[in-house]
Amino acid sequence: MSDVEASALAAVDEAAIAQILLELLAVPSVTGSAAESELQHILARHLERINLDVDLWSMNLPELRAHPGFPGSEAPRTDAWGLVGGTQHSGDGPTLILQGHVDVVPPGDPAQWQEDPFRPRVTGDVVHARGACDMKAGVVAILAALAAVREAGAKLRGQVSAHFVVSEEDGGLGAFGTLERGHTGDACIITEPTSGALMTANAGALTFRVEVPGRATHGSTRYAGVSAIDAYLHVHRALARLETLRNVGADPLMSEYTIPYPLSVGTVQAGDWASSVPDLLVAEGRLGVRLGEDPAQARSELEACVAEACGADPWLRSHPATVTWPGGQFASGRLPAGHPLAALVGDAHADATSGPRPAERGAPYGSDLRLYSGAGIPTLQYGPGDVRLAHGPQEQVRVSEVVTVARALVLATLRTVGTKQSSRLAPG
Repeated sequence: MSDVEASALAAVDEAAIAQILLELLAVPSVTGSAAESELQHILARHLERINLDVDLWSMNLPELRAHPGFPGSEAPRTDAWGLVGGTQHSGDGPTLILQGHVDVVPPGDPAQWQEDPFRPRVTGDVVHARGACDMKAGVVAILAALAAVREAGAKLRGQVSAHFVVSEEDGGLGAFGTLERGHTGDACIITEPTSGALMTANAGALTFRVEVPGRATHGSTRYAGVSAIDAYLHVHRALARLETLRNVGADPLMSEYTIPYPLSVGTVQAGDWASSVPDLLVAEGRLGVRLGEDPAQARSELEACVAEACGADPWLRSHPATVTWPGGQFASGRLPAGHPLAALVGDAHADATSGPRPAERGAPYGSDLRLYSGAGIPTLQYGPGDVRLAHGPQEQVRVSEVVTVARALVLATLRTVGTKQSSRLAPG
């Protein structure tokens, strides 16, 4: 380990990590809310305090939504703020992006939480709150790593930039808008919760809507109508069969998951009166996209599945269900095979912890990884927290894990961007 690496590791401030994490968790930055924008301005001030060049801008939403590559969205919003903070590019080294999203999902039923989900609760080393692991811990790890590199006075050959983005949870508008503004790089580390593993691939996820018609009548003469609920059951069973078929022969990176590419129906709405036979059922869900699969092929398979189910039912044959694709549309993404970023980050983790190199896996959920890799930027995920606790009332993260990731990011940054003496990742 070089002297500058040792100095930067010594500059990682555990107390500041805990303090900033609690500060960010207290901001209820639900996707599309005013607090989401508020948090971007708070983070901009943190980036300015460590003397980074900051670009904070209001995104042109109509222009982005009209773009043919727009990744979709679900949450209503009137504004979106982009935020990038970086060092000046003063040499011939590459540019490394450290990326994290600032938005969180709604907390759900407050009764399921021990306390207010936006009032962080600390138990020893563990912090409980909405957004703790997904992914404000990762955002704090980025801030801590950049602060340590600056504190150590490292003279960088290349550039390191923090991309803090909105709207990841509902499609990736923030990352899309950041890339469209021209903020790019030679490699990217996204600090999503990975429990210390290296996620070098992401499956995709497509939001779908199925509308199933029925025929309304009085509940006392239900035999004279057709319940949309009963009709939907044929479609639901067909979707379950499709999930089984789509998970045959999954990629080895996904082999540890019971269902690598889940097909899940998340909402079902039918009827408007208890004593009426419902004439419409609307089901919405998410379709997992296989690694390397064209999203158009995934859509086609689901549409064919629904059409086949309708063809096998007398009512649906003449009154078929319709399929549409609203909301987030996540393609899959992958770090190119053999790219040095995986070994570099793995070695940084091993050196920061005096332990083994972490395992390499794929992730069964969609993320911003596919937008960066789709823009030609080699990207992986490595960050604090257990994704199995995300989006639930037990969401939590260990401060010590945030510190570990921050230390690994320090080494990964210095070794990627390079000091005036060396760099381990060539541009491009």
